Amino acid sequence: MTIKVIGLIQLHDLEAFEEYRAQVGATVALYEGKITSRGSFKEFFWNELGCESFGAIVELEFPDLERSQSWAKSSEYQSLLAIRTKAMKLTLFSLSI
Repeated sequence: MTIKVIGLIQLHDLEAFEEYRAQVGATVALYEGKITSRGSFKEFFWNELGCESFGAIVELEFPDLERSQSWAKSSEYQSLLAIRTKAMKLTLFSLSI
């Protein structure tokens, strides 16, 4: 079952973000994933859950839940956490499709 991983991003440091972005795709590929889309947030139509505002989104796709979880917990991805923390605040969640 295909798994989508969605990231909601609040950017803090564009230079650090570009450094993170240049490296993260390779970590995703190691777990048979791919970055399928990136975009900028435009507006809420409804926000009954009270989500904080964010500036951008990213969508990843993995063949299954196990590989998406393995990627998120991997040493390759974990090595990017310091630069990610400098670059942004991130909410990351998965969806089964």
